Amino acid sequence: MAKPFDWDLVRSFLAVARSGKLTAAARKMRIDHSTLSRRISALEESLNARLFDRALTGYTLTVEGERLLARAEAMESSVIAIQNDIAGENSQVSGTVRIGAPDGFGSIFLAPRIGELAAAHPDLDIELVATPRSFSLSKREADIAIGLSEPPHGRLHARKLTDYELGLYGASHDDALHHDLSCTEDLAGRRFVSYIDDLIFTPELDYLPQIGKAIAPRLRSSNLLAQVEATAAGAGLCILPHFIAAGDRRLVRLLPREIRLVRSFWMNIHADMRELARVKVTAAFIAGVVRRSAALFLPPT
Repeated sequence: MAKPFDWDLVRSFLAVARSGKLTAAARKMRIDHSTLSRRISALEESLNARLFDRALTGYTLTVEGERLLARAEAMESSVIAIQNDIAGENSQVSGTVRIGAPDGFGSIFLAPRIGELAAAHPDLDIELVATPRSFSLSKREADIAIGLSEPPHGRLHARKLTDYELGLYGASHDDALHHDLSCTEDLAGRRFVSYIDDLIFTPELDYLPQIGKAIAPRLRSSNLLAQVEATAAGAGLCILPHFIAAGDRRLVRLLPREIRLVRSFWMNIHADMRELARVKVTAAFIAGVVRRSAALFLPPT
């Protein structure tokens, strides 16, 4: 008969299955990797099954591991549901909440404001992952993910935060770069700063085909903040969000009537997590600060 196993072993299994690496999973669980390795071995012994193929490149689920993953995620959902149902509205806002956001939104907009949330809830630990990538909520890479598109239907709760405007910007000190620029046809041959094509993590960031086919960027970066700094230094023209560029005196907007792009920010939460007190409070805070900053994202025309 199989030995009994506890919930900590299942949590450990989920962490390794989702990260694919023992050290990364151990860091997330805040335990050392040797402890986590022992837990995985104990779980495998209790089930009399090998759950992972171990290699230098990481941990890969076996067939038995894939079968357990579905059951373990169902158990996880049940545990979260118990927390929601029993604790209810009287839950203390405590624990850790992780917010995944694009680099511009996370670093320029949210980071200067997130301290308000921390001050209001001293027992809440906040992790802000501001990086140009998508976040998998099913793999628990974040509790709240800010994206640029509505996610496909599934066990996700999506809320549109705001539309936001982008325009063409150049260095305010570099008159030569935008001299005699009166229409989009004049952009051909000008120096541009943009994204690296094969590192664009969402199609909503592929701006330049909408501006002109003859534009060939000389400088590319996967990071929006690097693009801002390069543009301000005179490296080229760039499509930038209004909420970042408008307050930067080093930048000047060009062709505002001809070039006006609109994108959207969405806040996505896994259905299992949305009623947890720490997630509800954080989501409400983000929605509130975005709402109060409406003119920053979408200025009046």
